[in-house]
Amino acid sequence: MKKLLQISTILYVTLISCKQEPKQLLIHSEKEESNEHKNETLQIIEIDSSQFPKSLQYEGFVKNAVRWKDKSGDNIAITTETGIHRNEKFKHEYDESGDAELFGYHFLVKNNQVVQTWKVYDYITDCPVDIGASFVKNTFNVTDLDKNGIAEIWLMYKTVCHGDVSPSNMKIIMYEGKQKYAMRGENKVQIGVDDNGKETFEGGKYIFDTVFEKGPKVFKDYALNLWNKNVFEKWGD
Repeated sequence: MKKLLQISTILYVTLISCKQEPKQLLIHSEKEESNEHKNETLQIIEIDSSQFPKSLQYEGFVKNAVRWKDKSGDNIAITTETGIHRNEKFKHEYDESGDAELFGYHFLVKNNQVVQTWKVYDYITDCPVDIGASFVKNTFNVTDLDKNGIAEIWLMYKTVCHGDVSPSNMKIIMYEGKQKYAMRGENKVQIGVDDNGKETFEGGKYIFDTVFEKGPKVFKDYALNLWNKNVFEKWGD
């Protein structure tokens, strides 16, 4: 009788254990899903040229370089500038003129080989006065504002050739995957004071391209906020 009781007890405990095991696996699975969701958050790592894959090619001097992983794969984005120089690929009418170029690149990395998916290129050439083609400081960013697991890459820069106090051309270029968004206009500068001692300004206007206008509102809001933070330029800036 005692033996039968012991066997029954063992069978009962075994059955209870078998029923509980799937619950433990389910809980474990939920934890794994939670961790996977956390991993979908973009983790942006700043890198320098010594960390670029050997097959990655670019022009100019590196200003920003980052790497991250998203649904599209292993990504590298960089921005570069040449500074003021004289590039003989351009025609020059002035002996003392200069050129300035800037670049933005995006690459996907596969087996330590890179594939360039897009390139932004802008420049000022043959400028005999004040010249500039440069990214606006602290505006480069990588986001996932629409939370679709594919990063948005934000570039903002100014180009100008002038010998007076006047606005510079200013642009925001954003890419999500291979889709380009553009916001174009001028920065706003103080050009003087009127007879009443009030400061006077010029510039500041902008337009969104059709893709921005039809795209997610969160993209347009971010671009407008970025523009407003950086549109104003005082004498001596």
